[in-house]
Amino acid sequence: MPTYEFHTLGCKVNQYESEAMEALLRQHGYREAAGEPADLYVINTCTVTHVSDRKSRQQIRRMKRENPDAVVAVVGCYSQVAPEAVEALDEVDVLMGTKGRAKLPELVEAFQQTGERQVLLTDLDQDRAFDALEISGGLETTRAAIKIQEGCDRYCTYCIIPYARGHIASRPLDDIVREAERLVQNGFKELVLTGIHVASYGKEERDASRRHDLLDVIEAVGRVAGVERIRLSSMEPRWVTPERLERLRAIPAFCPHFHLSLQSGSDRILEKMNRAYTTELYREKVAEIRRVFPEAGLTTDVIVGFPEETEADFRDTMDFCQEIGFSRMHIFPFSPREGTPAALFEGQVDPWVKKERARRLAEVEEALRYGFMDRAVGQVEEVLIEGGEEERREGYTRNYLRVAVPGDVSLVNTVQWVCIVAREGDVLKGEILEATQL
Repeated sequence: MPTYEFHTLGCKVNQYESEAMEALLRQHGYREAAGEPADLYVINTCTVTHVSDRKSRQQIRRMKRENPDAVVAVVGCYSQVAPEAVEALDEVDVLMGTKGRAKLPELVEAFQQTGERQVLLTDLDQDRAFDALEISGGLETTRAAIKIQEGCDRYCTYCIIPYARGHIASRPLDDIVREAERLVQNGFKELVLTGIHVASYGKEERDASRRHDLLDVIEAVGRVAGVERIRLSSMEPRWVTPERLERLRAIPAFCPHFHLSLQSGSDRILEKMNRAYTTELYREKVAEIRRVFPEAGLTTDVIVGFPEETEADFRDTMDFCQEIGFSRMHIFPFSPREGTPAALFEGQVDPWVKKERARRLAEVEEALRYGFMDRAVGQVEEVLIEGGEEERREGYTRNYLRVAVPGDVSLVNTVQWVCIVAREGDVLKGEILEATQL
């Protein structure tokens, strides 16, 4: 039986798509290599930054060195936007972009039969359909992602993703519900609705009578028997409205954790980024969230060192982040991506300055993160136990705080009521409560 090994870079969408391709390979008689040299290596690439590109190339070369006789298949965003760079690598036997990944087994077989490199690259302007993939494997964790849409039409000036993923395409609602039902049957308790720009779900449908939006998806998945938790991936602030928040509050499985992309706390830089909102609008959306979900975890992404970002702009960002009080922040020094407008902007910031600003903002982030965690001490939280080792198990609260409790493997994939007693670094320490203590 031939073996495979996956190496996935980047976002939750990539992780979902790798799991789906693994399922396809298993259907075609493959098994996971499990530590031994594999017959097939699949590198699912990312191209968000130059670092992502470099890591993708390094993985490609490393896998061929590990087993020179193996087939190396390279798929994903880097292949889609820079096919010439990937084709220039002698180690690549199968090259695919971000569409048609269900054909992976077929292309691998064609290479094995002919010895000729197989290439499948799609014109994303022509192919606007949702690329149907499904995961249905056995229980490995307590949380599973469901890809509900792909593509983005926002065209932020720094972002390569619209060029890598194409136009908005939404997965049929019935398909989403069926996958949710299948995942629950396989033992998953928490489902994460993910996509390239989930707030755009359904927008491409011109027939209003047939159009569904993201809230319709959340409500439909929330009605699936056995779904205990629903989370969302990254959101645009403009999607948030009082009406939507009230409907979310009525969904018992919905977890109050919002990842609202910020990118900058300077209105001048937000405009240059083409983010289409201001700090005032963002502030209003956060206030609306906290009115309905006072305990909500609020996470975000921030880019530092965008072209023409001055020290004053950066201080505005630091001040705004402190004002909002994020529970966690992902901080990225600006990385110019060839093919995006921002790569050609004047006023590129010195790499050392970007690194220093990232360091300073990381200090703010740590203080905010620890402050949010400290406020949970003394509270009773619902924790879904996911894993751990020996006599210590870990899981997450509904608002996405990591909690460790004493216990053995029997706790995994159970929901426990936990009293938070202390914070130890990035983990909260808790004690499981008995039913009589609630």
